Amino acid sequence: MSWQNTYQTWVEYPKLDPELKAELVAIKDQPEKQEEAFYAPLEFGTAGMRGVIGAGINCMNIYTVRQATEGLARFMDTLDEKTKQQGVAISFDSRHHSEDFAHEAARVLGAHQIPSFVFESLRPTPELSFTVRHLKTYAGIMITASHNPKQYNGYKIYGPDGGQMPPKESDLITKYVRQAADLFAIEVADEQQLKAAGLMKIIGNDVDQAYLAELDQITINHKLVAKEGKTLKLIFTPLHGTGAMLGEKALRQAGFTNFTMVKEQAVADPEFSTVVHPNPEFPEAFDLAIKLGKKEDADLLIAVDPDADRLGVAVRQPNGEYQLLTGNQIAALMLNYILKARKAAQRLPENAAAVKSIVSSEFATAIAQHYQVKMINVLTGFKFIAEQIKNFQATGSHTFMFGFEESYGYLIRPFVRDKDAIQSLVMLAEVAADYKSRGMNLYDGLQELFKKYGFFAEKTTPITFDGIDGPEKIANLMNKFRQEAPTDFAGQKVVATADFQSSQKKLADGTITAIDLPKSNVLKYYLADGSWIAVRPSGTEPKIKFYIGTQANKQAEAFAKREAFETALNKFAEQ
Repeated sequence: MSWQNTYQTWVEYPKLDPELKAELVAIKDQPEKQEEAFYAPLEFGTAGMRGVIGAGINCMNIYTVRQATEGLARFMDTLDEKTKQQGVAISFDSRHHSEDFAHEAARVLGAHQIPSFVFESLRPTPELSFTVRHLKTYAGIMITASHNPKQYNGYKIYGPDGGQMPPKESDLITKYVRQAADLFAIEVADEQQLKAAGLMKIIGNDVDQAYLAELDQITINHKLVAKEGKTLKLIFTPLHGTGAMLGEKALRQAGFTNFTMVKEQAVADPEFSTVVHPNPEFPEAFDLAIKLGKKEDADLLIAVDPDADRLGVAVRQPNGEYQLLTGNQIAALMLNYILKARKAAQRLPENAAAVKSIVSSEFATAIAQHYQVKMINVLTGFKFIAEQIKNFQATGSHTFMFGFEESYGYLIRPFVRDKDAIQSLVMLAEVAADYKSRGMNLYDGLQELFKKYGFFAEKTTPITFDGIDGPEKIANLMNKFRQEAPTDFAGQKVVATADFQSSQKKLADGTITAIDLPKSNVLKYYLADGSWIAVRPSGTEPKIKFYIGTQANKQAEAFAKREAFETALNKFAEQ
């Protein structure tokens, strides 16, 4: 069916949600907007789906949410009855329609006689991951668009281990999603009847308390926190999202009482009225925290994104200004402290291991090697870190110490199987307390690590390709990198090229070795000076990302290399 016919079908559907009907009527004379909304279904992949909220098969609305859930339900119908009856945990963030989408998902599951456990109000993504494990449900659904602007929402599916659904099961769910092509024919049950039948249970405080009890195990040096936790001055902002309640409770429970929340951003607000991008990677997300930090002379500022799975930090400088740290730098500081503190407490296992993505810094690798801890590299996506944890526990091969991605996502302890900004909030406060006890702050600590391990400088540059032809442009650019095979960047020879799609690493002399990772559309170039460059399309947004990692004896040299490589990358992409 053409997009024109699909548009007309939606307009003429007599039971169409009134709000969506009004949107479609408003664009009746705007074919370009109609095409954007109906040219193709919203992509459903291994990371679920994410899109602009609105009418159409290419948007987030109750009908596309029903379709996604129908795919999950049909897959669960193929399982044995006992497994199916484990049910699905459902949580949601502060975005427009998040609660509506969560309840629509429960209604679809209920029509298949699948129990759901729905949070009474918004909760963080990591708590949803925990809940799947805690309640032993078969799956979890998180309604969130993470750190995207207010126009977006999304839908993520989690598997029995609390990690995002593995590729094999995810592919089967995607198949069933596409089979449910008639969005208006998907059956939904009555919510009150589901509750009466015990097929829709509302959960809340009991799970919160269980999660907080696990969080109490994050702290390594209780004496240190007891001493410094009352004086360490911290500003915390949840950026209008889910992190406010649990973040505050977690800090107080750990012993950090001298903190202030950014009042304006402690309110759950789907408009994200004080920020354009509720993303702790962006400096402007810290504007209000910086203003409050200067007023209160705070040691550090911590922000978590709306679903509380990512965390960013800014540290006070001698001149009173605040310096933002990168995700890689935050990870290095936390990993160094975890390994140092555990070693001092004689709690560092001989088989300790950390896990990071292939596009994250080697800074953390150098730290791990110093402590004789294995660093394992996995594909981008925290589900691959979760898979490693599952394997560690099944085989006893390693003990998990820490996992991270450069995109501001970290995991300290594996009672959650996704990145967890609440855990990270507590741990980073302890790291800051450790440096404070030595008359230093996190920035001073970072410089100390640089002096010990060398200067590392990384940068991630996303290029957005919006519109209908966006995917084609991204595919063409990836093909260009493969077909033209760069041999150098800014004068630095490429000594090896790893193509994770073909699972081959090719050296400059032509030698080829196999890559023992799942196939993925990623290219990584290893340069003669030890630097590296990676190129990969985003799995959730219409972007291609360039990753650069450099190392040098001096900071200025590392930065200069990074900028030269970025210029070379952009030039190659534009040719």
